[in-house]
Amino acid sequence: MSSFTMYTTTWCGYCRRLKSQLDREGIEFDIVDIEQQPEAAAIVESANDGNQTVPTLVYSDGTAMTNPSLAQVKEKLAALAG
Repeated sequence: MSSFTMYTTTWCGYCRRLKSQLDREGIEFDIVDIEQQPEAAAIVESANDGNQTVPTLVYSDGTAMTNPSLAQVKEKLAALAG
């Protein structure tokens, strides 16, 4: 089971970069394309003051990060595991 879900789109360069970094680090996560699953766009909007900003990561504790760095993701995952 992954610790977070990444909400993304196919055309988002920031999403592709973060996904590549996470894959390289062997970090498991779920991925949801908000254009393929429109109901997921509401989750992204609720985390971003009504904006569909991606990548938005929603963690197992219910918190969210928008366009985080790899270091921020690793720090959050360490805190969740702590």
